[in-house]
Amino acid sequence: MRSCGFVSPCNTMLTVFGVVAGTIMVVSYGLESRGAVWVAAFAVGCLGAAVYGALTGAWLFVVLELVWAGLAARRFTLLQANQV
Repeated sequence: MRSCGFVSPCNTMLTVFGVVAGTIMVVSYGLESRGAVWVAAFAVGCLGAAVYGALTGAWLFVVLELVWAGLAARRFTLLQANQV
């Protein structure tokens, strides 16, 4: 694996990715009551945060975010089933 150094474009892009994933999570969590699409967006944000955690080596964070993503995906499917 290529080393990027301390301050580099790799670290900057990784930080931006983490901020975007976290922002998607927070915004969609706040808007979950408005519809199932926001629950799905929360699940996607959790998956993004899990990827960020894996890229930074924070494996406990990865596991927790995958659990949140799974719970959100389950909630999304239940909401979709109730709308039919």
